[in-house]
Amino acid sequence: MEASIVVNAAYEISAIDPRIYGGFLEHLGRAVYEGVYEPEHPTADEDGLRQDVIDLVRELGMPMTRYPGGNFVSGYNWEDGVGPREQRPERLDLAWKALEPNLFGTDEFVKWCRKADTAPMMAVNLGTRGPAAAQALVEYCNHPGGSAWSDRRRANGSEEPHGIKLWCLGNEMDGPWQTCAKTADEYGRIANEAGKMMKWTDPTIELVVCGSSSPAMPDFAAWETTVLDHAFGIADYLSLHIYFNDHAGNRPLFLAQPERLSRFIEDAAACCDFVSARKKSGKRIMLSVDEWNVWYHSHGQGAKSEEWTAARPLLEDTYDMADVLVVGGTLNALLNHADRVKIACLAQTVNVIAPIRTETGGRAWRQTIFHPFALTSRYGRGTVLRQVVTSPSYDPKAPAADKLGHVPYLSSSVVWRREAGEIAVFAVNRSLDESLALDVRLEKLGVASVIEHLQIADPDLAAVNSADEERVKPTRIEGAVIRGETLSADLAPASWNLIRVQAAGPVA
Repeated sequence: MEASIVVNAAYEISAIDPRIYGGFLEHLGRAVYEGVYEPEHPTADEDGLRQDVIDLVRELGMPMTRYPGGNFVSGYNWEDGVGPREQRPERLDLAWKALEPNLFGTDEFVKWCRKADTAPMMAVNLGTRGPAAAQALVEYCNHPGGSAWSDRRRANGSEEPHGIKLWCLGNEMDGPWQTCAKTADEYGRIANEAGKMMKWTDPTIELVVCGSSSPAMPDFAAWETTVLDHAFGIADYLSLHIYFNDHAGNRPLFLAQPERLSRFIEDAAACCDFVSARKKSGKRIMLSVDEWNVWYHSHGQGAKSEEWTAARPLLEDTYDMADVLVVGGTLNALLNHADRVKIACLAQTVNVIAPIRTETGGRAWRQTIFHPFALTSRYGRGTVLRQVVTSPSYDPKAPAADKLGHVPYLSSSVVWRREAGEIAVFAVNRSLDESLALDVRLEKLGVASVIEHLQIADPDLAAVNSADEERVKPTRIEGAVIRGETLSADLAPASWNLIRVQAAGPVA
């Protein structure tokens, strides 16, 4: 099979906001306890934080991490997680039927962020709590001092403000699984009032309002427009959540799932623009895809662990080679919508549907999906170029609701890294049995030579990584060449690829 891409230095989609490579840390399963926080671990520092995990998070290159949930946040009293640990209460976590010991809270999270080279993105509880609690948390975190909550922070050991600039107004409030779920009108009003008080406390913060929990929600689009009717004035971003699975056992359909995200992004952006037009406003709401990943391997795991216990193992997906292709395709979808998507969070970071897994008291390792994320985060910084793609396609036999139609075998994005003097081509070949001969015409970019071609592929799509063996990982491939302005390379069947090309910059 053959495919081609044409890009030109004059045609850009957008500069990339590095926050699209964000992560997510929820009080769920072994994400916090035995994940990032394990005081008895051999690598634990003076704050009880696992250094081996911190090193891997740094390798992922996550500029931002969302916390503390997720479903957890809709029943969370943030005050329980600050102050002397011996005075913190243990609580039942209704979202995950677990026990929350509150040994790790806001201040510990901020310390972890600083050590892991990531910035905090904080969610407030708009389920069981409301605007007053949300405002108090902003005051605790960001006000310099001289007020009750800011002085409480200083007494707890943080003299300087935490300076948290990005805040989520609740989580998945349209979902009946959510603690104290809301109608669109109920949520829109409470989000607006909370947002007003939070921005009055710190006018420099940015706010994310809850969009639909997935494109399959029955009220999708109606939810967005109603919520934004109420909260348009305080909203900076609208959130989108999406997960992919292979419950149907249809691999071609599974590999096509990132195309659902592209449609979701475009529809959500249309909702934002509709409200803006109706309000006769020039304001443009941007998007935050602050939960996305493959999630299906661990379904039913909860039945194997005891309820109402701390750090009960939940949602520990063991990712395989097929998941590499879906994660790579999702990253391409995010990059190709960089004009609207400014924030995205891989859900999650450690143990719970995560690129990093750990043993209690033992090793930490990279799951298969670690590698496409880390390499895209490292080399997918700069400006996304607009592509003209020609590719053979296939019918994934998708349900009508997915609206996929025929799907190209090639999923790709092209990033111009001006300061580094190079072009990064990210490409997934979704064909299970045929290689793809790819030509990329790089017009007026001053291309010179191929720096490297990294590929992730395995003849067994069920291949996984473990603490004992990192089987699925990038390998250097020879054969990619530059002829004039055209890059030519061969993409193996069912492979993820990064091809870096030296480029001097625009030429006449």
